[in-house]
Amino acid sequence: MTPAAVLFDCDGVLVDSEPITDRVIAANLARHGLTLPVHEIGTMFLGGTIAGLGEEARRMGATLPETWVDDIYAELFVVLAEGTPLIPGVPALLDALDGAGIPYAVGSNGPHAKMAVTLGQHPEIHARFVGRIFSRHDVDRPKPAPDLYLHAAKALGAAPESCVVVEDSPTGARAAQAAGMRCYGYAPSGDVARLTAVGARPFRHMDELPTLLGL
Repeated sequence: MTPAAVLFDCDGVLVDSEPITDRVIAANLARHGLTLPVHEIGTMFLGGTIAGLGEEARRMGATLPETWVDDIYAELFVVLAEGTPLIPGVPALLDALDGAGIPYAVGSNGPHAKMAVTLGQHPEIHARFVGRIFSRHDVDRPKPAPDLYLHAAKALGAAPESCVVVEDSPTGARAAQAAGMRCYGYAPSGDVARLTAVGARPFRHMDELPTLLGL
C-alpha cells in the first residue's frame, strides 16, 4: 500500500552522522573514566538520547559533570560541522516521493540545533524538509514513545496507520510500532535481526525504498 506520508529518522537514515558521533563520544567518555570500544557506543546507545546516554555512562562508572549534555553537544557540533555526508540514495528517494506527491518529514530524538548542523550542510535537502523537521524537544516523550511520529503525522495531515517510518534503530522502530505505523529498517551492513525483532522490515539500500513503498 502506497503511504500517505513518509517519516524519516535523521541520524543514520538521512545523514551518516553516527560513526562520527560514536568516535567523539567514545573519546569523551574515556577522558571521564569510561573506556569503551567505538562500536560498543553505537550498539549501546543507537537511537537513544544524549541525556539517556549520559545517565547510562554514569551508571557504568563515568564521572561526568552536570553540564555534560551541553558540553558533548558543543563538541559534537564542531566535529559534525567539519563534514557529515548524506546517506547514499537520499536525494533520489526524495525525488521519487516528490514525483508521487507523497509528503515527508523528519522525526529525530536529537535537537534542532544538531539537525541544523548536519542536514544544514546539504541546503538542497534541508530546504525540502523546512517546516517539517521535528525533534524530541517538540513533544513530551522521546522515542521509543510514539509521540514524535504521531506529532509529525498530524503536522502532515496524515492518519498514523497510513504513514511509513524509515528508521535504523530498534528504539525508533519501537516508536513507529507504538504509533501504529509501518516501519522499514535501514540496515546497510546487513545486520537485520535487531530490526526485525521489533517489527521493522529491513532493507540495505535507499534505492530499494521506492519499490517497497509502491511508487
